[in-house]
Amino acid sequence: MSQGRAIMIQGTASSAGKSYLVSGLCRLFAQEGVRVAPFKAQNMSNNAFVTIDGCEIGRAQAVQAQAARLIPHVDMNPVLLKPEADHRSQVIVMGRPVATLHAAAYQEAKAHIWGDVVAALDRLRDEYELVIIEGAGSPAEINLKARDISNMRVALYADAPVLIAGDIDRGGVFAHLYGTYWLLEPEERALVKGFIINKLRGDPSLLEPGLTDIERLTTVPVVGVVPWLRDVHLPEEDSVALDRRVEPGGRFDGVDIAVLRFPRIANFDDFDPLEAEPDVRVRYVSSAGELGDPDIVILPGTKATMADLAWLRGAGLEGALRAAGARKTAVIGICGGFQMLGRGIADPSGFESNVAEMAGLGLLDAATVFGRGKTTAQSSALVASGAGILRGLEDAQVEGYEIHAGATEVGTGAAMRLATGEVIAAVDASGRVFGCYLHGLFHNEAFRQGLLANVAEARGKRYVPTAAEPADASFDRLAEALRSSLNMDVLHEIAGVGR
Repeated sequence: MSQGRAIMIQGTASSAGKSYLVSGLCRLFAQEGVRVAPFKAQNMSNNAFVTIDGCEIGRAQAVQAQAARLIPHVDMNPVLLKPEADHRSQVIVMGRPVATLHAAAYQEAKAHIWGDVVAALDRLRDEYELVIIEGAGSPAEINLKARDISNMRVALYADAPVLIAGDIDRGGVFAHLYGTYWLLEPEERALVKGFIINKLRGDPSLLEPGLTDIERLTTVPVVGVVPWLRDVHLPEEDSVALDRRVEPGGRFDGVDIAVLRFPRIANFDDFDPLEAEPDVRVRYVSSAGELGDPDIVILPGTKATMADLAWLRGAGLEGALRAAGARKTAVIGICGGFQMLGRGIADPSGFESNVAEMAGLGLLDAATVFGRGKTTAQSSALVASGAGILRGLEDAQVEGYEIHAGATEVGTGAAMRLATGEVIAAVDASGRVFGCYLHGLFHNEAFRQGLLANVAEARGKRYVPTAAEPADASFDRLAEALRSSLNMDVLHEIAGVGR
């Protein structure tokens, strides 16, 4: 049996829209009856997802699998790097952590990881008619090309035609496309079959002279100009997206939520369902001065709990949290944020840092100890408390996934239990401080709406529950946008499937 086809989406830079394009193409080809799957050799992100067999992959590949109407699988993202510091990352290979390495050491390790990358890609091509491969960053990073396992080396291995996407919203898109193309080696340029200009906000007819010139200068056709898509809401791949946010300000009569923007924030897509509620405002804050008087403060997940707890204190946020609590503000911790809310965190074996013990915020009767193990699992839990912000939610079932090092022992205030009886959440005596290990908690609509209604009532705020739009609707709109803006005849010819 011959292997399935492969095409690859590369970009002129990070955040050129590669993940969105792969998601849209996965849905587009799935709509045409093609058995299609996503693949990204190496992802660097603290936004992770746990597969049904407990493997960690990048959140973007889980979303792309959903777009392709598939269950996410570790073969779709064999290597995941989770940054712990500016030059150090946890290295996850085939869903399991294998080492924590500095950047130079990881470059050396790539030679051993390459075998896992191509084996995963081969398995997908054996099973699917088409694999849509996403690159990482830019293929023209000439300082990194010798040890590339993400871009042109993958395309050459798979003999995959390449479409290069450029972000016109940043400016300089034609220079980016031209420079990227001519920095490639001849055998790499031979694989480039088209350019995609992405994120256009204006009139595409104004680009015509540039489209003609870039095709003349490179002999590569422009396959399409994709508009800025305002009504497509998919999870962001990594925290770079937070750098581009413009935080809302001014008076707001609905539920105002402040999320602490930890330096090593993880899985902030947990809060997408909150942002989708019209009567909810979500702000990311980095200092006590930015906190204001929110109705809810959220301590999100983090890749480095103790380091980010120290950052929180250095930013003056510990005192601000206590002052907010005195004003009856709800405080919620997710994963690492949950660990911070307890009495203390111990790391006797140096799993996460060289600090053996650190006092927690003391807002929950819980304590965490780090060991060498790591919990990665899809989980279902029952709410065990109906106090405060959890009023009316007792015995509600919630679904999500756990990704955490350390075990947390809860004294009083157990708030959620797994079927095994294990406690994975706690609430304080007032019912206003709540911590939980479950990522995806707010994707549970009844739980989210019940909690928000309780907060709004206690704080005298407006809140009318709004059902979240199914992800399928966004995938379908994205696919339609690509179908109407790309040259579909050229796309099908390049892919070799469909129609």
